Amino acid sequence: MAEAAPIGLSWAPKLPSLPTTSGGKKDTGASSSRAQGSLWKPASELVDGLFVPPRDPRKANKLARKNVKDTSGKGWFDMPAPTITPELKKDLEILQLRHVMDPKRHFKRAGKSKALPKYFQVGTVIEPASEFFSSRLTKRERKTTLVDELLSDQHLKNYRMRKVREIQENRTPGGNQKWRNKGKKTLKRAKDRRK
Repeated sequence: MAEAAPIGLSWAPKLPSLPTTSGGKKDTGASSSRAQGSLWKPASELVDGLFVPPRDPRKANKLARKNVKDTSGKGWFDMPAPTITPELKKDLEILQLRHVMDPKRHFKRAGKSKALPKYFQVGTVIEPASEFFSSRLTKRERKTTLVDELLSDQHLKNYRMRKVREIQENRTPGGNQKWRNKGKKTLKRAKDRRK
């Protein structure tokens, strides 16, 4: 006959064993304990089959810090930190450079730091029915990301091309390139070119 369970909770989870990744080789104890630690606690940390937090305050604080979700705090309604995908990263960088894009709009700078924000939320603008003909984007103009929309905008494209042309005109020197003296021994090089 089996032993009678002591009074109180006595439950041990029945979990399947993990498959070995070493391809049939003998498994070392250290690698198997690492793999099992991610799924369940070892028997030494279980009391009557249940996990009991450590009594050491340092270990308890470390465990509590691990379990706390990364949020912006109560002042910002515990907004979670989203995972940054490459598309989101490009959109955030474009938003930081928004003062450069439109010559007629002036934006307050977000700050001196060039780091991307950690906490933010992304929403979708839904136009009311009254703006159906006035300021609505057509299906052809709608793109998946903010970067794609800005690159396909014709007014912004013309502005960028004009600005690039102005910068190139300012930076290219005037006159004949052949007679410009640059670098060491410029007089000698200029005489050699005249021959």
